[in-house]
Amino acid sequence: MSGNGSAATSSSSIVLAAGKGVRMKSATPKVLHELCGRPMIWWVLNALRGAGVRDVIVVTSAENDAAVTAVAETLPGLEFDTAIQVEQLGTGHAAQLALRQLKRREGTILIAYGDMPVVDAALFRSVIAACDTLTAVALVTARMPLPSNFGRIVRDGEQVARIVEAKDCTPEELAINEMNAGIYAFDETALRGVIDHLRADNAQGEFYLTDTIAMLAGRGDRVVPVVSDDARTVLGVNDRVELSRARAAINERLCIEHMQAGVTIVDPASTWLEPELTIAPDVTIYPNTAIGGATTIGRGTRIGPNCRIYGATIGEGAQITESVVLDSTVGPHATVGPFAHLRDGAVLEPDVSIGNFVEVKDSRLHARVKARHLSYLGDAEIGEDSNVGAGTITCNYDGERKHKTKIGKNVKIGSDTMLVAPVEVGDGALTGAGSVVIRDVEPGDRVAGAPAKSIKKAAKPAR
Repeated sequence: MSGNGSAATSSSSIVLAAGKGVRMKSATPKVLHELCGRPMIWWVLNALRGAGVRDVIVVTSAENDAAVTAVAETLPGLEFDTAIQVEQLGTGHAAQLALRQLKRREGTILIAYGDMPVVDAALFRSVIAACDTLTAVALVTARMPLPSNFGRIVRDGEQVARIVEAKDCTPEELAINEMNAGIYAFDETALRGVIDHLRADNAQGEFYLTDTIAMLAGRGDRVVPVVSDDARTVLGVNDRVELSRARAAINERLCIEHMQAGVTIVDPASTWLEPELTIAPDVTIYPNTAIGGATTIGRGTRIGPNCRIYGATIGEGAQITESVVLDSTVGPHATVGPFAHLRDGAVLEPDVSIGNFVEVKDSRLHARVKARHLSYLGDAEIGEDSNVGAGTITCNYDGERKHKTKIGKNVKIGSDTMLVAPVEVGDGALTGAGSVVIRDVEPGDRVAGAPAKSIKKAAKPAR
């Protein structure tokens, strides 16, 4: 019997991902459907990377090749290649194609599926470790409710004698509730010794990778099962219903990781997270909130309910309620919402207050600025301690180009002011309600009207 000479972590893997996914009823290839902000195959490749696998070959179709490669390139540390399966002749045929591209070596080779996104690095490590010096193959199994379309595990004592696909099972075999999960750690020499002897004399007319198990067991090699503690972890995705279940399982895992790190998530079932978030301890996330992208949230911040946060940097002690923050920065102790929208590089410095139905786009609001009601602030810079009245609009677009509005420190912008950019309002100035500002306002001036004119200079001296 062949042995791999080591129980160490595998350095190579084959991922089977050439299936068409007909039951998804989608123009999007199955393994590219998203779960929690990442394509399905991203989760598989990331788990392999977490298990210490560095050399991966994905068996895919010609149509999917470029997209799958683009996904792999987002995961630094993987040595990645693809093998194109032109004809769908089964999992054994897919493994044959991959092995022809892989340089022969001694060691363990892990085979997994691209449509099993819930499998984690710990399970991959377990099956790799089980393929020790006395073992030809270790494979993951799980106890599942009947009936089931999974292949059945037929044991010989503590070892596996063979795997029988559901369509080829006898009635007695269909009564077995231990299923093949489709994850294998092979001694590479042992696998190469049997893979080319597969035959397609089965109900599907395909070359089954599972048939290698009976071949290895039949020649006296050791075949050991690694039983998964949670059958949900090894469920594949074949349709939209299973996609939703996998998404919920991954999201639950992400929420648990953050809660165990000190984050309060009031209702994990209605809180949707993506991987690679940075959330400090003592953050509280309220229901119906989605957080994704390269988001960083500081200690003590309160998010939600009913928020969407993506690609944001949020300082400590901030509060965001029923609002959308996209690719923007919210400073420490700032408040946003309800029903506010920050986007396209908006920056709120410390203690800024943004209120109901205020949109801030590509603008910087310096410390302690207040804009609490129904305003649009686009392509603007507003100085410290200024107050923006309800209904204010920076008219930044002239029909061809965007222009900048600059507002100084300690400025009071009256309700319903139109600031027609490019325009600058100096420190300490004031605009009256309903003003249309088309010219720069000097520091300390008072303007009103449409167009706005200075009223400070025209005022009578006090008696």
